Amino acid sequence: MTKPMRIAFIGNSPPRQCGIATFTGDLSQAMAGLSEHIRPSIIAITDDQQSYAYPAEVIFEIREAEADDYVTAARILNEGQFDVVSLQHEFGIFGGPDGELILKLLEHLRIPIVTTCHTILADPTPSQRRVLQKVAACSSRIVVMAEKGRALLTEIYGVAAPKIDVIPHGIPDRPFHDPETAKAARGYAGRPLILTFGLLSPNKGIETVIDAMPAVLKQNPETLYIVLGATHPTLLRQQGETYRDSLRQRAESLGVEDSVQFLNHFVDLPTLLDFISMCDVYVTPYLDEAQMTSGTLAYSFGMGSAVVSTPYWHARELLKDGRGLLVPFGDATATGKAIADLLGDDDARMAMRRRAYDAGRTMIWSHVAKLYLDSMARGCEASRPKLVSDLPSLRMKLPLQRAPLRLGHFHAMCDDTGIFQHAVYSVPDRSHGYCVDDNARALLLSSLMSAAGVAGIGDRMTASFAAFVEHAWNRDTGRFRNFMGFDRRWLESEGSEDSHGRTLWALGACTLSDADAPRRRWASALFARAMSVTLTFNSPRARAFTLLGLNDYCRANPNDHHASMLRVRHAESLMDLERRVSDGDRHWFEEGLSYENARLSQALILTGLATNVFGFVETGLSTLQWLMTQQRSDKGHFRAIGTDGFFEIGQAPKPFDQQPVEATATISACLAAYEATSDKGWIAAACRTFDWFTGSNDHGVSLVDPETGSCRDGLHADRPNENRGAESVLCYLISCIEIAQTNQKLTPVLPRAEFRQLS
Repeated sequence: MTKPMRIAFIGNSPPRQCGIATFTGDLSQAMAGLSEHIRPSIIAITDDQQSYAYPAEVIFEIREAEADDYVTAARILNEGQFDVVSLQHEFGIFGGPDGELILKLLEHLRIPIVTTCHTILADPTPSQRRVLQKVAACSSRIVVMAEKGRALLTEIYGVAAPKIDVIPHGIPDRPFHDPETAKAARGYAGRPLILTFGLLSPNKGIETVIDAMPAVLKQNPETLYIVLGATHPTLLRQQGETYRDSLRQRAESLGVEDSVQFLNHFVDLPTLLDFISMCDVYVTPYLDEAQMTSGTLAYSFGMGSAVVSTPYWHARELLKDGRGLLVPFGDATATGKAIADLLGDDDARMAMRRRAYDAGRTMIWSHVAKLYLDSMARGCEASRPKLVSDLPSLRMKLPLQRAPLRLGHFHAMCDDTGIFQHAVYSVPDRSHGYCVDDNARALLLSSLMSAAGVAGIGDRMTASFAAFVEHAWNRDTGRFRNFMGFDRRWLESEGSEDSHGRTLWALGACTLSDADAPRRRWASALFARAMSVTLTFNSPRARAFTLLGLNDYCRANPNDHHASMLRVRHAESLMDLERRVSDGDRHWFEEGLSYENARLSQALILTGLATNVFGFVETGLSTLQWLMTQQRSDKGHFRAIGTDGFFEIGQAPKPFDQQPVEATATISACLAAYEATSDKGWIAAACRTFDWFTGSNDHGVSLVDPETGSCRDGLHADRPNENRGAESVLCYLISCIEIAQTNQKLTPVLPRAEFRQLS
C-alpha cells in the first residue's frame, strides 16, 4: 500500500464514556497500526447538552439532535478525499426517532460505507426495521459480530447474506496470566474474585449475582464480587445514583454487603485489564437475550477468564464447546451454583480459561483490523458503479449511431387540438381521438429539441400541446384527464396515475428547456399545483415519471423545498420496492415486468446524481443491469419485453408484442447510466437498443421510414405492426434526439452545421 488510505469512523468517540466510543477508538487505532499509510479520522456523535475534549483525530462532531450537522458531516467527508466510511450503528446514539437522522448523512455520502451493527433486534418496530433497512441499503458492506446477527439481518431485515461479514469484537493482545499475581499487585491476594464491569444500568442483571452470593459464600466464604464501572451517563442524568444505591441496599438485606464491592468510576484500559487479569470468574448476567454484542464479554473471554453468563446471543456463540458456562436469565440459584463450582475446581476452571484464551487469539485487535480492512476493500469494490463492460454478454463495439430525424409523419398526426392517439397504417385515426399521454410526450419532444437547438416543431404546434395539457388539468379533482374524443369532449374526469406522472415529466422539461419564457413559467406553475397529489400514488411508473419531471423542475426552481422533499420521498419509495422484491441475482422493483420498465432505473440514477445520494444511483444501475439481461435475445440483439407477458410473476418475459416505448425507455436509461459512470459500455448498450428500430430485432425488419420519420407500432409474433401511432413515432423521435445529443457530447469537434443536418 503506497497511496494513503483515508478512513472516516462515524460513532461515539472517547473521551465519551460508553462501549461504542471505546470500540470506535480501539478500532481506529488498530487500523492505524496496520500501516503508516492508513489515516483514520473520526466524526464523533455528541449527546445533547454535553461537550467533550476530543482528540485531534476527531475532525467534526455531530450534535445528536441537529439535522444540519449530519448533512454538514457528509459534505466534509465527500470533499475530504476519504476512501471509505466505517459507521458504528446503534439506534440510540443518533437523533430522531430510532436514530433516523443518520440517514441524512448516509444518503448524501458519495463514499463507500461499511456499517458495523452493534444492535440487531429480532422484533423491531416498523420504524426500527425501516431505519436499519435504509442503513443497510446505503452501505456497501455490513459487519456483525456473531452469526446470529447475519441470520437476523437476512430473515428480519431482508439484507442479502453475501453483503454481510462476521467479524468478532476486538480485544487487546495480552499474554495468558496468573490471577494470583495480579491480585497481589492490587491488594486482593488470597481472595477468590468475581468480576462484572461496564456502565451500570438495570438491564445488566447485577441483582441476579448479588442474589447468588449467599450460595457462593457458603462454599467459598472469602469470595469478593467486584462491580466495576460508572453509572451510565444517561441514567445518571435522569436518576442520579438511585440504581446503584438500590443494589447496595439489596446486598445489605442479604447480609453480603462486605462481599460486594462497587467501584464507581470509568476506568482506563490498563486498569481495566488489570482487574480482568485478577478475576477468577467473570460474570455477564444480562437480562435480555437480544444482546448482539458485548465488549465486556469479548475482553474477558479473550484474555482467558472463566466466564459465567446468561445465554444472550453473543454469549451463546462465544462460550460454546466448553469455553464458558451458560445459566438461565435471572436465575440466581443456577448462577450461584455455576460460580461456586468453578471456584471449587481449579482444574476445570483452568481448562476453561485455556480454551477461551486460545479461541480469543483470532479476536485480537490487529487481526480484527485486518478483517475490517478486507471488508472495506470489498465494500469499495461493491460501491464502484457497475459498468456494462463488467458483463461479457453486454460488451459491444458498435459505433455511436447518428440518427436521422424526419418530422413529416409527426406533423401529419397533429391538428390544432394536439396529436392524434392512433393511426391506421400512416393515416391518423380520428375515431380514437386524443390523450394527454401523447400530447405530454409531444411537449417533451419539443422541449428536448429546444434544449438541443434543433428546429422542426414550430411555436404554434408546441403551444397546441401545452394547451392540451392545460385543458386536461381538472381543478376540481387536482388530476389530469387523459382521454378526449375527436369531438373534444373529455371521456373521463381524471386519468391514470401514470398519465399524471408522465404529464408532470413533460411539464418539468418544459419548465427548464422551452424556448418561450412565458410558457416556461406556465409549466412551472402548473407543475407546482399538480405535483403534491403524487404522494398518494401507488404506481411505481407514476413515481418514476414524476421523478424525471422533478429532475428538470428542481433545476429550474432550486429553492422549492417541497419539490426537493417530494423527490426524496418518491426515490425512497422506489428503493423500498427494490429492497422488498429483489432476491439473489434478480434486482428489480416488481415481481413481474411491464411497460417502460427502464424508466424506474433511469429515474433513480438521475435523482441520485442530482441529489448526491449514491445509494439511489447504485440501485438504479444494478436494476438496469439486471433488466438488460432480460431484454436480450440469444443472438445478442435487443428484445423488448412483450406485452403478452406483462406482470407474469416468476415467468420469463414473453417475446411479443414488442413496442417502441420499451426501446426508448432503455436508451434513455442507458444514457443516464453513462452519465453516472462515464463507461462507454452504456453508450454501446444504448446504440444496440436503438438498432432495434432499424432492423436489429427478432424479425430483422426496420420499423422506421427514413423519409417520413414514421415508426411502426411494434412487432407481432409473425410480422411488424403496420400502424404508426403517436406513441411510436414520438418514442422514435425522442431516441433520435437523445442519441444525437450524446454524439455531440462525445465528439465536440463535430461542426454545428453537420449536427443540424442530422435533423
